[in-house]
Amino acid sequence: MVESFHGYRRARGRAGIRNKVLLLPIDRYSNQLAWNIDQTVAGLTRFTCPGDMGRHASDRERLFHVMRGLAQNPNVAAVLLIGVREDFNYPETRAQRMLDALDDCGKPVETLFISHAGGMGLAGIQGERIARRLLRHVGRQQRQEVPVGDLCIGIKCGISDGTSGISGNPALGSAMDLLVSRQGTVMFSETTEIIGAEQLLAERARDASTRDRLLEMVARTERQACAVGEDIRSINPIPSNIKAGITTLEEKSLGAIAKGGTTALCGALEHAHAPEEPGLYFMDGWMAGNSLPLGLAAAGAQITILQSGGGDMPDDPPLSVVNPGLVSPNFFMSGNPNLAAKLEVGLDFDSSGVLLGTHTLAEIGEAILAELAAVASGQPTWGETQKFMETQEVWFDGPFF
Repeated sequence: MVESFHGYRRARGRAGIRNKVLLLPIDRYSNQLAWNIDQTVAGLTRFTCPGDMGRHASDRERLFHVMRGLAQNPNVAAVLLIGVREDFNYPETRAQRMLDALDDCGKPVETLFISHAGGMGLAGIQGERIARRLLRHVGRQQRQEVPVGDLCIGIKCGISDGTSGISGNPALGSAMDLLVSRQGTVMFSETTEIIGAEQLLAERARDASTRDRLLEMVARTERQACAVGEDIRSINPIPSNIKAGITTLEEKSLGAIAKGGTTALCGALEHAHAPEEPGLYFMDGWMAGNSLPLGLAAAGAQITILQSGGGDMPDDPPLSVVNPGLVSPNFFMSGNPNLAAKLEVGLDFDSSGVLLGTHTLAEIGEAILAELAAVASGQPTWGETQKFMETQEVWFDGPFF
């Protein structure tokens, strides 16, 4: 029975499972400077700011929450905030607002402003010095034993097939039930993939407010799709889902809600907003695999899980192809025995024993939680052992103006 892992204790909140120094450019104009520093200094983690010019206020607010959440994630030990100057850009994403938000985060937050440093060239030299100093500082920290309930797990399913709802997602749900019973926190997302099963999920809401918020998120997603002339059911299930045996969105959703387990739903969170106490939560989010884990990481997830079916993947499928969690390792698992056989490297956990009848859900749940604890204690996921071409994306409603 898993009761603990070895992590980095933080002055505020949960323990970290990684000890990252985050380069956080606060505006698009500072991305180049952050990239320059990243190319010179080894061991940094760099966010790429999509910029807020031309975006409406709610998207600017969401960008702020994503950036603040990444900086506050327990896996981040120190932050180098990079910008043009403190009062540059719209009020929602100004550097001074971010500094105010991070003032009491319990970790070193250094600043580098191009206008103060005397231009890009001099700022690069200064930034290199700051980054190297921060890396040395966080390198002195040691792992300590902490309760497994310190874990916050973010979940997304993907490339769903006929095995997802009957093996992969229930297996993961069994592990998440165990984590919640040990005072851990679980967040699952993809609003498009609870449509058709939202009433079943709403019945598990802890209170009327959570139920109403959940149902409104579903209604809002359907309204947004209709506003651009789309029926959500015409783009979901995606072609790979259909080819792999899923026939309707309702069928996909019934399988998708199983990945969070069976406990009471403690809250329905806006995208990139962190839960305030342990338990099971739903987080609003689109289906895109590049943006959803980033939002979960911004909400505090130390590990983001991609639970895949993979029935329509080719031989030696290139998964995971992105590492969108950025500060939180992506844990890739599947309950499809064919995918497990094809994927020579890349699969962090094979839960196909449920489908094959060699393991019970309870046995698989304990095994998944044990493997997550090993990752939390420092074991790299397959995704952490490769470099990725694609960068992360922030989920915006749009449009540009």
